[in-house]
Amino acid sequence: MSQLPIPGSMKMNLKMPEVQYIPGSCNIGKGEIRRRQLVALVGLFFSISTLLTFNTVDAPPIIRLGIFFPLMVASVGFVQSRSKFCLAYGFAGTFNVGKMGDIKRVASKEDRAADRKTALVILGKSFLLAALATAVVLVLPF
Repeated sequence: MSQLPIPGSMKMNLKMPEVQYIPGSCNIGKGEIRRRQLVALVGLFFSISTLLTFNTVDAPPIIRLGIFFPLMVASVGFVQSRSKFCLAYGFAGTFNVGKMGDIKRVASKEDRAADRKTALVILGKSFLLAALATAVVLVLPF
């Protein structure tokens, strides 16, 4: 007969494992991810306030194209936070998976190339997301 564990006798480790740099895949830690989420929220706030302003003043379509910029800020923050990858760090050949401000250089040339490629993909995804949202704003009937 097997013994069942006694409740409370086993301790579980509920701590999340530490994030580590993975070339072309992950170059920011928890603090940096939170910062990207904040950027996305700020961009979303400015996008909504811009949209409300356009609606209030009955802005022509050419002026409504201006919403692309706050939407791009929101998109970049969102895509970076979801990807756990900073495009600026990717282009610069750096990473930060530790404390805020603890930026380190990527040593390998191959790793820097992988990071640049991922940064370009994130920039493309962000641009596409912002462009689609801008197109929606342009077809709104106000």
